[in-house]
Amino acid sequence: MRKLLLIGCKTMREGVVVSFIFFIFSILMILAATNIVPTLFYMNFIILLAGFSLLLFAPLILVSTYLLTVLPGMRDKLKDCEH
Repeated sequence: MRKLLLIGCKTMREGVVVSFIFFIFSILMILAATNIVPTLFYMNFIILLAGFSLLLFAPLILVSTYLLTVLPGMRDKLKDCEH
């Protein structure tokens, strides 16, 4: 469990990038589901559900990355990072 909470400059940057990518893909999937994808076999609802789930996970990843950085003892490890 202790290895899971290790975070550094690289993992902090990766969390922000993954959150941004999830957000962009969620917007694109929602727009595609409402405008492009046909209603055949409820494909538009499936794509819309995937888009909304990505939209839900984007801020969740960002908040969890932030909460891991404010844990006690992380300030010393992250003070050398470029902000």
